Amino acid sequence: MTRRQSKNQWSGGISVHPAPKKLRVQKSAGKVLVSIFQDQDGILLIHYLPKCQTINAEYYSSLLVQLKDILKEKRRGKVTNGVLFLHDNAPANRTLAIQKKLAYLGFQCLDHPLYSRDLTPSEYHLFPGLKNLKVRHFSSDAEIIDAAETWLDGQHFDFFFLSGFQKLEQRAKKCIELRGVYVE
Repeated sequence: MTRRQSKNQWSGGISVHPAPKKLRVQKSAGKVLVSIFQDQDGILLIHYLPKCQTINAEYYSSLLVQLKDILKEKRRGKVTNGVLFLHDNAPANRTLAIQKKLAYLGFQCLDHPLYSRDLTPSEYHLFPGLKNLKVRHFSSDAEIIDAAETWLDGQHFDFFFLSGFQKLEQRAKKCIELRGVYVE
């Protein structure tokens, strides 16, 4: 058998097509979970969940304390009557401990419907842009974080607040019109 013959696929003893190339799959970095807190003036806090950790009430509570400290520092003088706070209804966010922490910190929670991807601003407004990063191959979590922050830094400040709430209003109306059927 010649070298050329060995590179071809055999079918009934006759060489028909070249053998398919075997691709080496490089292992990509895993998923990186991020919590982003923002207000009308832009992003306040970006926090990446450490590997092998889950978001629970204790973890989320510590983020809320960080957020309060950042608000005092970055929005000095603006936060005098408390904070209107909108977050999704993830299990860790609904615990009694978190409700007490929010009250202690002076955060007044806005009512939010039970979890619906249609009405969660991060799902329809923020994450689609970040998901575009999935087409790239990242060899480490640090590369993913750097790409995400570059993308976030490139967004106009209106993107995070005004545009997101305008889309929320549109999607809420559509959800009502469709009687809760999922909006793609």
